[in-house]
Amino acid sequence: MLKGLTSNFSNWLQRNRIVRNLEFFQDFIIISLCLGLFCVMLIRLGDMFFSFLSPLDLRQVTSDILFILILVELFRLLIDHLQQQRTSVTAAVEITIVSALREVILRGVLEIPREQIYGIAIFLVFLTGIMVALPWISRFLEQVKIANPEPTEKKPLLAENSLASD
Repeated sequence: MLKGLTSNFSNWLQRNRIVRNLEFFQDFIIISLCLGLFCVMLIRLGDMFFSFLSPLDLRQVTSDILFILILVELFRLLIDHLQQQRTSVTAAVEITIVSALREVILRGVLEIPREQIYGIAIFLVFLTGIMVALPWISRFLEQVKIANPEPTEKKPLLAENSLASD
């Protein structure tokens, strides 16, 4: 009985199994977020079309269109994460830039205080710097990876040789 419990406990603590289970739960959360985003997009799209029946408020229509575009980009980011199991930094930066510009467009440049405009401008320059530097950083990291390969393959070979000699 005790041996069965310790065997089950050690199987439960296996790293591959834990990682596989955590990835499953992460995928479940991302799928739930995708469904929620899709529902919000449909609701906002319906609200936008119903707003065309009343007198046209250009600011509200622009807000709805930009918000739907942001939601579409977030949806695309989540789908890419499901397919590739990694998040695209470039897509996340693009979404952030569009979100910041949406706020400026909706409120109007003349209505925003000067300090806030400076802050938004610095923020956008910083995000643009990230987008420009990202390909260089990835190339640099690839070169470092090629120059210093990780010795992950040698560890199992050493373990097999030590077992064979025993």
